[in-house]
Amino acid sequence: MDAATTRHPALDLPFDTEAILEGLRAWVECESPTFDAAAVNRMMALAARDLALLGARIETIPGRMGFGDCVRARFPHPAGETTPGILVLAHLDTVHPVGTLAKLPWQREGGLVRGPGIFDMKGGAYLVVETLRQMARAGLATGLPVTYLLTSDEEVGSPSTRDLIEAEAARARYVLVPEPARPDGGVVTGRYAIARFNLRTLGRPSHAGWTLAEGRSAIREMCRQVLAIEAMTGEDCTFSAGVIHGGQWVNCVSTTCTLEVLSMAKRQADLDAGVERMLALRSSSPDVLLEVERGVTRPVWEPDEGVMRLYGHARGLARAIGFDISHQSSGGGSDGNFTGAMGVPTLDGLGVAGAGAHTLDEHLAVGSLVPRAKLMAGLLATLG
Repeated sequence: MDAATTRHPALDLPFDTEAILEGLRAWVECESPTFDAAAVNRMMALAARDLALLGARIETIPGRMGFGDCVRARFPHPAGETTPGILVLAHLDTVHPVGTLAKLPWQREGGLVRGPGIFDMKGGAYLVVETLRQMARAGLATGLPVTYLLTSDEEVGSPSTRDLIEAEAARARYVLVPEPARPDGGVVTGRYAIARFNLRTLGRPSHAGWTLAEGRSAIREMCRQVLAIEAMTGEDCTFSAGVIHGGQWVNCVSTTCTLEVLSMAKRQADLDAGVERMLALRSSSPDVLLEVERGVTRPVWEPDEGVMRLYGHARGLARAIGFDISHQSSGGGSDGNFTGAMGVPTLDGLGVAGAGAHTLDEHLAVGSLVPRAKLMAGLLATLG
């Protein structure tokens, strides 16, 4: 897997920035928030058609748990589908609800283009399509069979697709993940462990204006828990309260309140200790019940020898193109957590450069499109 001493023609494919942006715009303007299965399925259908036009055999895998479908695209290869190959892994769900385009429309300003999900991660996901298109036009074969798996629930921890991801990775020699590049343009060779938790408090109702003292507020107890939980954050493990819902009528003392918490650690042992602390939480009031349930978890992915060889190969290709890439273990989970933890050589952060993920300032850097596409082409062509 050493970088070839002879420059591979894949590194000189004639990628066109404007053509990439034209194709990407359709993907960005097809809004696909995780919790809207119909919207995600519209996005999957759009991607499936683009991949089918490239000659891929398309399979739509029905969604479950209320989430959208997945798309698996397998590309013909002389080695046949049974040969362990390259799994390219991306998600098409975003955190932006339908209607975000009214606030964050497709807009190009100088070297930046804005749009919901453009950075995380439709930019990188579409760049793979354009890479395969240009390789086909140039008659360049991939070094190994390629499977492109597009999933529908990554933004909520992949509860319905983890088994599918791991099954595909078990059949692969390498996994490439076009999640966003790191701020310095580098790639990801490891991911921190992540756990989610669902909490609920049950209080006692009363009329807030007439018999206030008789009630026991579920919201008040949950607010106490939020402060206690976030105060547990330290160097070894972080805790963040992200979603809270409580009450129904302002003139009623709240009976129920729910909370979602995310915890992250660089080491699995630290996350496991954090999980124990969360599950040990108790209500501060004997009249209010507190329930804590563990949600989906992403295992820690630590770089091993296979990952570092893969990174070294990618770095050699990048240098041949004309830039360099650093590597790092990174916070913010991805589906690369699963494949890397399995021991399958995985390289993440291969997508576009930009910033503002999960915000109304989400954007990509136009200048990153062609270099990153050439890097992906080089990997697809030379990994073998």
